[in-house]
Parts: sequence; C-alpha cells; structure tokens
Amino acid sequence: MRCDQKSRKPIKSSTVLLGWCSMLSLFLWIGGAPTAQAGGTVTGKVTYSGKAEQKEFVFSKFPNAAFCQKNPKQELVDGEKRILPTITVAKDGGLAAAVVAVTDVEDKAFMDGYKGTEVVAEFCEFLPYTGVVVNKTSFRVENHDADPDDPKSVKGVLHNPHSFEVKGPSSSTIFNIGLAEKGSSLDKKIILRKEKQGSYLRLQCDQHEFMQSFFLPVKNGHYAVAKEDGTFEIKDVPAGKHKLVAWHPFAGEIEAEVDVPEGGTAQATFAIKSKK
Repeated sequence: MRCDQKSRKPIKSSTVLLGWCSMLSLFLWIGGAPTAQAGGTVTGKVTYSGKAEQKEFVFSKFPNAAFCQKNPKQELVDGEKRILPTITVAKDGGLAAAVVAVTDVEDKAFMDGYKGTEVVAEFCEFLPYTGVVVNKTSFRVENHDADPDDPKSVKGVLHNPHSFEVKGPSSSTIFNIGLAEKGSSLDKKIILRKEKQGSYLRLQCDQHEFMQSFFLPVKNGHYAVAKEDGTFEIKDVPAGKHKLVAWHPFAGEIEAEVDVPEGGTAQATFAIKSKK
C-alpha cells in the first residue's frame, strides 16, 4: 500500500490511512534506534613472547601453613612450597589474565554508577588475580577463611589486605586493614593520585606474601580479562576508532587501535614482548 495514494472513500478513511502511514513511519524509526546505539564488539588475543614465570614461597615461613596447603588448586601447591604464577602462558603464547580496556572513552555515567571492586580471600588466595578499579570508588575485601582443625583459627584465618598504588618502581599505601574472622570484610574508597601517570593498584596480604592481586583503573565499562588462552571479547563498544590497552602486572602492556563497525566485530591482537 502506498502512503500517498488517494482514497475514494469519505475523508474519514483518508484520516485513518494517514494515521496508519504515520504509525508505520514511527515504527520504522523506533526500530532503527537501538541499532544506532548498540555499537560493536572487539575480540582478539593477547600473546607473550616470553616463558611462563612464577614465584615460590615456603609455607612454613608463614602463619596457618597447614591450612594454606589445603588450597584445592594443584598448580598452586608443590609439597611444602606455595606457587604464585606471575605470568601464565599457553602453548601457543596466549597470555592469561591480561586486562584489555578501551582507553579513549570517559563514561561519567559508568563511573558514577560503578558499585565497586570486590575481592575475596579463599584458601589463602586473593581472587580475582587481576581486574579493574574505578578511581574514587569502593574497594571491598571479604575473608572466607577459617580452619576447623586449628583451635586458634576456628573463627577465622587472619588476613591483612594491604593495598598499594604502584607507579614504576615506587609504591604508596592506600589502606592496610586486618580481617581476623571468617566473614569479616572491609570497604574503602580508593584514591589513586597518579592514575593519569599510569598507576595501578596492587593488593597483598601482610600475613601471607603469596596472596597478591592487581587492578587496572578504568573510566568506562568496555574492558575484559583475557582467558587462559589469551582470548578476550568486549561487547557494546561505541562504533568508531578507539584506542585499547592490554595490561599485565608482570608481562607489561601494549596499545592498539581498532575501528569498530556498527553492529559488527573488530579484531585486535596484542603481542607483548618479553623484557628479558
């Protein structure tokens, strides 16, 4: 049916036809709106040219050695030693745990609505290993550990989350608070004074040095943490050219630029070279 055709019926039918055409136009306009705002997807992979690296700690040098050895992740426990995998690399070079983020978008609504970063202590391990923070927002840590086999730790294994702002070789304390019982938690506002210079947040337990986590500050919700094989996916990225960074606390960082098509997918590859 043509919307400009003339009706042979009285004016009332023409009015109905005109209304139908207007509704059809409105429907088509509304139907196109979400697509215009949906943006696109960025997928890709982070690789590392070097070998996997780890730090080793002797359990007996730290409190609650018997409990910490109960960590169910076999790759973290080697007899009397606690392993901290600082750089995990797949057989094909994929780098695990790298944070990939869009860096040229400042989303005030996202930052104002960010509910905070959450970390848990489980079997003497901070989880997650890497993640993000938003400057001047909440950072929470909850202790999930208690040892029923140790009379002194039945109510809880003492953890002491100590956070630092790190920039290059220098670091400064943000907070340092003990969590003595299972279920105890802290909630502190994070202030990164050197964020514009590229600082990040490091979390370490003063009781158990092998408990470490690292967080990259972001200004929008367009980020992802690479999987074990180094792959990642970031959805709903605004269409157009964007700068991204792939960051890892030990492997380093590298930038890239992508052109995100409306409703489509852009590929980004990050090849971080070993410093050794």
